[in-house]
Amino acid sequence: MPRFYARRRLSVAAAATALISAATLFNAPTASAALPTPVSGATARSYLATLTVATEDRTGYNRDLFPHWITQSGTCNTREVVLKRDGTNVQQDSSCAATSGSWYSPYDGATWSAASDVDIDHLVPLAEAWDSGADSWTTSRRQSFANDLTRPQLIAVTDNVNQAKGDQDPATWMPSRTAYRCTYVRAWVQVKYYYGLSVDSAEKSALQNHLASC
Repeated sequence: MPRFYARRRLSVAAAATALISAATLFNAPTASAALPTPVSGATARSYLATLTVATEDRTGYNRDLFPHWITQSGTCNTREVVLKRDGTNVQQDSSCAATSGSWYSPYDGATWSAASDVDIDHLVPLAEAWDSGADSWTTSRRQSFANDLTRPQLIAVTDNVNQAKGDQDPATWMPSRTAYRCTYVRAWVQVKYYYGLSVDSAEKSALQNHLASC
C-alpha cells in the first residue's frame, strides 16, 4: 500500500474531512505516473552503446537558458499538463491550476493529495543536458527539451525527492524504489539518445549495470 502524506496542519473538523478523504484514497486504485513508455531494455542497451563518452563541462550553465513550463494549450503550461496526465481525479481551475487530485510518485512510492507537494522532474536534468551537449544547442531546442511531453523526460514526483536528486546522473542517484529503476534507466538512455547527448564514463558504467537486468 502506498504511503499517503498531508503536510498541512488542520482544524479538528478539517482533520476529520481529511481522514475520510485519505480513507477513500487508500481504498482507491493507486495512481501511476503516466510517463511515456520508454524503449525496451534491449533497445536501451543498443542505444547506450552508440552514445559518445565524454567528460562533462558545466561552464556557462544557467537554468534560464532552458525556457521551461511554457504554455501548451489555452492557459495550461507544461507543469499543469503533466500534473493532469500523471494524477488521478485531477480538477483544475480556470487558469489550469490543479486544485485537487492525487499523485503517486514512482520514485519513492508516496501518494500526495496536494499539487504543491509534487514537482515535475526533468528525468535527464537540465544541467546534466548542458554538461553533455546542450550548451551548443539553440534556445529553441533547449526549450523543446525542457518541455518534452513526447519522450519519457517529464514526470510528477515527490518534491523533496526531486530536490534531493538535483542534477545527479545514475552514477550517483537512482530512485529508492528498486522496482522503478529499470524504467528510469531505459528512459534516461532514450532521452540522451534522441537528443544526441553524451555520457561520462561513470554514468555509462552505472547505466550498463542497471540495464543488464532489464
